[in-house]
Amino acid sequence: MTYLDNAATTYPKPREVQQAIAEAFRRFGANPGRAGHAMAMASSEEMYRCRVDAADFFHAPGPECVAFTLNCTNAINYVLKGLLKPGDHAVVSCLEHNAVMRPLHALANTGVTWTEVQVTPGDNDATVASFRSALRENTKLVMCTHASNVWGIRLPVERIAALARQYGIPTAVDCAQSAGLLPVDMVDSGIDYLCIAGHKGLYGPMGTGMLITPHGEKLPTLVEGGTGTESLLEEQPSDMPERLESGTQNMPGIAGLHAGIKFVRRIGREHIFNQEMLLLRSLYRQLSVMESVILYTPIPDAKYFAPVLSFNVKGMQSEEVGRELSSYGIAVRAGLHCAPAAHRFMGTLETGAVRVCPSVFSTQADMEALVWALRRILMKKSGRKH
Repeated sequence: MTYLDNAATTYPKPREVQQAIAEAFRRFGANPGRAGHAMAMASSEEMYRCRVDAADFFHAPGPECVAFTLNCTNAINYVLKGLLKPGDHAVVSCLEHNAVMRPLHALANTGVTWTEVQVTPGDNDATVASFRSALRENTKLVMCTHASNVWGIRLPVERIAALARQYGIPTAVDCAQSAGLLPVDMVDSGIDYLCIAGHKGLYGPMGTGMLITPHGEKLPTLVEGGTGTESLLEEQPSDMPERLESGTQNMPGIAGLHAGIKFVRRIGREHIFNQEMLLLRSLYRQLSVMESVILYTPIPDAKYFAPVLSFNVKGMQSEEVGRELSSYGIAVRAGLHCAPAAHRFMGTLETGAVRVCPSVFSTQADMEALVWALRRILMKKSGRKH
């Protein structure tokens, strides 16, 4: 199989990630933070090491800022439902995933409102100006994706955070598509809340994520329970990260995530990004000369895009193209990608799109295989013999 669905989850996982997960069942089989015996302590130490490396990777103030979550969506819900109260207003981009938009729609029942601002690909000044014009007196949060999971469009999150900071408004960034690929410096950027997927660009297992913030004490808890600390208290502990980590943690997943972070650091985030962009630009050039292929963005520029590319075929639904590619052993994602806002932005809400996303393990041969299969599909569609 030629796997090009890495925007959903990276595959394969690095060997060291697979080994770390398997080893966790042997070395870290006890509940971290719940006992003083050797295996429980070993589990706690591994969890702490992952926090340290994650904080260092994203330049967070310290390991106490790193709270492990089920996934990026879980982290986003913590922020949106924790910060926004009845009568509050939020500002989001027009490219947001349902992980942002569905919680906002749920919060609308409580009187929360929001504004979707227009993003101008390739013009960060215009994008920042759109965010500025959307701010109101009751704006309590600016939340945006770092990179669109459909079109790969990057938002200037550092400039957006600086803008919000001028007005005393916190900023949250959905890093599901960018963590491990794009530079994220929490201290320098002034971003208040990073919502991280562990299973994509960090090459960890599914079911892992992080909420990284130095302001965890400002978030009301969505889940309360045992933390292994201050057990006499009936109230949830106020200290981070325990405040946001009730119940038993996914210890094998965290061990795998830790190995994934170390893998990205060893290979080099910038090297991975450049390699994926080279592959995607090569694919774009080949698709651009195929008359039946519809491309919606310019050729991906590293300054303005992440390595994600979506396209359509004239006269075919995206799901049909996805099925046809699957019959040739090409794994892509077709449809709306849980991001109707992004499709509305590009005018593909009715058709969806076929999405391609490479990983560090993708090769030029994978791009050629996709192009070959697509040409066969087009020949079949046109009724010509192979």
